[in-house]
Amino acid sequence: MRDPKRLDKFYEDMTKIHKEYFPDWRFGQLCSNFFGLLYQVHKVDLFFPEESRMLEYLKEYAESTREPLHMRSRLDPPLEG
Repeated sequence: MRDPKRLDKFYEDMTKIHKEYFPDWRFGQLCSNFFGLLYQVHKVDLFFPEESRMLEYLKEYAESTREPLHMRSRLDPPLEG
């Protein structure tokens, strides 16, 4: 059986990415968009990757999609909700 403690770090890292890159997205939006890309671009079934690999894919997705909040210009228009 896998060590359940691995999940703490996984969810902590996932939460950081969600807050930094996609703060306006609901959790379902993030999952739907990310899982769609995972299959379309990488041809990966989300059932199989270990958490460490899933985080690599999520970081890649986040960095390719949007600048983190601390990198955005103060002149950028506000995101619509």
